Amino acid sequence: MTEPLPAPTEPTVPVGAAPGAPGTSGTPLTSKAAEGAGRRTAPEVLAVLTTAGSAAQAEELAAGAVEARVAACAQVSAPITSYYRWEGAVQHDPEWQVLFKTAAARYEALEAYLRDAHDYDVPEIIATPVVRGSAAYLAWVTAESAPDTAL
Repeated sequence: MTEPLPAPTEPTVPVGAAPGAPGTSGTPLTSKAAEGAGRRTAPEVLAVLTTAGSAAQAEELAAGAVEARVAACAQVSAPITSYYRWEGAVQHDPEWQVLFKTAAARYEALEAYLRDAHDYDVPEIIATPVVRGSAAYLAWVTAESAPDTAL
């Protein structure tokens, strides 16, 4: 018989609670407000992936997005080999993946930044919703990717 898993030390919660649920007005609940509501809700967060043709460009994209507050953080991965069809032929090249975390409300600003700063004609920009995670971390992502005027 399998023993039950221990309870997490920090609750994880689904992102995007049902309409009308506490904290769905677009602002995350504070700890006290969440405790009063009987649960924590998480802000809506995205993981956004792009690739770059060099380590230098990947680092530039990562640092620029965080500096511009369109992403809270970014991780640059070691080189990968990408295979793709471009201009009628199968190509393969080394690339560096950059994974950004941002508030869903900041996606358009992050995409615009990537389109402007990227040297590819058609950069890969793929957003995946974060459906569960540490409430504290998700709140941090939302706060750190907020525009300066929101602080």
